[in-house]
Amino acid sequence: MPFVELDTSLPAERLPPGLAQTLCTATADILGKPAERVNVTVRSGLPMVLSGSAEPCAQLVVSSIGVVGTAEQNQQHSARFFDVLTAQLGLGLDRIVIRFYPLEPWQIGKNRTVMTFL
Repeated sequence: MPFVELDTSLPAERLPPGLAQTLCTATADILGKPAERVNVTVRSGLPMVLSGSAEPCAQLVVSSIGVVGTAEQNQQHSARFFDVLTAQLGLGLDRIVIRFYPLEPWQIGKNRTVMTFL
């Protein structure tokens, strides 16, 4: 069950229509998970500083069970997420950062229990 959170200083009107759905589809493809299990949040217009600069930027947080736990996995995921983000947001590579967090099934609650028992 991947969770993707995009924070950006870009105003909402500069984001492409359907960005959350695009990120959902891309995440499913990149991580090899069904789209119906992907959760996406997009927050725009945030006051942000990246690498000491307040120029437009974005931060992506990707959390998932089993597919973001190694440097090798994340190197491949990073390249593909950067391709999507630069194309969708029109930002340079130096204005985007991605953080990966591996999750365990007991850390995700759903249907009054945790994923361990589903």
